[in-house]
Amino acid sequence: MAKFAVIIAAAGKSERFSGEEKKTLAKIDGRPVFLRTVELFVHRTDVCQTLLAVAPEDIGTIKSQYGANLGFMGVQLIEGGASRRETVAQALAAVSGDAEYVAVHDAARPCVPTDRIDKVFSEATKTAAAILAVPISGTIKRVGHSRVIEATVDRVGLYEAQTPQVFRTSVLRDAYSKLPADAAEPTDDAQVVELTGHPVAVVESDATNLKITTKGDLALANAILKSRPSRPRPKLGAFEEAQW
Repeated sequence: MAKFAVIIAAAGKSERFSGEEKKTLAKIDGRPVFLRTVELFVHRTDVCQTLLAVAPEDIGTIKSQYGANLGFMGVQLIEGGASRRETVAQALAAVSGDAEYVAVHDAARPCVPTDRIDKVFSEATKTAAAILAVPISGTIKRVGHSRVIEATVDRVGLYEAQTPQVFRTSVLRDAYSKLPADAAEPTDDAQVVELTGHPVAVVESDATNLKITTKGDLALANAILKSRPSRPRPKLGAFEEAQW
């Protein structure tokens, strides 16, 4: 069985999430978003390592409030950087040599279905690079600085990228090592790999794998999770009751 390391990227600034609390620390039905996301991966038999990359200013909070839980689950806490590029690069340096593949997933996507994870993991073992993505269904307008429509964009073949994005570990490390220091900030890891010329396969997903961006998205995520068949939640350790 192929072995995967999973990097949970939780070092963003949450600039569009109003309030003092970051979106990954906000709670859905009493539990923080990032922890719900972590739980999607830590109990998989094909995952040999889970790394949670958080902003330096959040390290203390995560350790004090959730350190016991993360330790029980075997999650490795990594200090992220000022950008996604730096965060993933720092986490990649800590990926175990046992992990033939590495998946990068947004901490703010707690609703990705298990079958989508299965499919994108499987595709990556065939192609060495695969992502989840959803076809664009709306009408797309290109708008100028004056807020006037410049063009209606043909949506045929357009997809919105999601995560997990999964790569052979050597492929992603090579791509990051070749990314020029002065290159524009990539918006996802697939873009970094694309720049090397390596093809990236798409596994079709849907809009339920939403990324929490605003407070309103918390209610949507809660509704999605509650609409799915319930399953027993694994115990997170002796300190579970004290943590939330």
